[in-house]
Amino acid sequence: MFGLANKQKQAASAAGTLRTLGALLSYPDAAWRGYLSQMGEVLHRERVLSPLRLAELDALIAALGGADQLEVEADYVGLFDRGRATSLHLFEHVHGDSRDRGPAMIDLAQTYEKAGLYLADGELPDYLPAVLEFVSTQPPREAQAFLLEMAHIINAIFSALQQHGSPYASVLGALLELAGEKAQAVKLAAEPPLDESWAEPVVFDGCSTQGQARPGQAQPIRIVRPTRPTPPPAPQPGSPSGVAT
Repeated sequence: MFGLANKQKQAASAAGTLRTLGALLSYPDAAWRGYLSQMGEVLHRERVLSPLRLAELDALIAALGGADQLEVEADYVGLFDRGRATSLHLFEHVHGDSRDRGPAMIDLAQTYEKAGLYLADGELPDYLPAVLEFVSTQPPREAQAFLLEMAHIINAIFSALQQHGSPYASVLGALLELAGEKAQAVKLAAEPPLDESWAEPVVFDGCSTQGQARPGQAQPIRIVRPTRPTPPPAPQPGSPSGVAT
């Protein structure tokens, strides 16, 4: 009873923390960078996370704020947009490229709309920052249940980020803490990066390049004398319509 009541109390005061964790996982453009100090203030004002987790998030915020803007953006893209294991699109971990992904997207978007929330143009409903924005608007019981339902996905991303040695893992660890779960590394199957798995087939792949020179080398030319076709036999005298017999 005490544990359950404590979890409900924690979730009741975690709306700002949930929005802040979602913001920390958003694309770090220049405008985003201007809000970093406020993010830290919200986390410390609500204090729904453990002191150790807060210290990790403080370190992440300080590192992001002190790094070069272009490096922060490049690191984000390299980490979250170029590998399935660290993708922040949750259905990537559940449905992959299967046909089930589309209907799941529609259902989740409709869930948002029923709550009076509408996605911005180009935003996908399974993007974790968008999901957290929705969860932050829900009553305590529903919010925690939502987090708990996707805890296994969050833990998988947490594990992948730990394997990369990324301080962003602290954000996923904080989400698991809010769900009442313990963040723990799990073994992940090796997967090709998104760029490789989504690579388009080579244009004119059926055309052979055998015998072609490498770039920078002279390309030999073969001149082949065409074979003249054999003329048809001449028509014989007396054959009908001039057709040879």
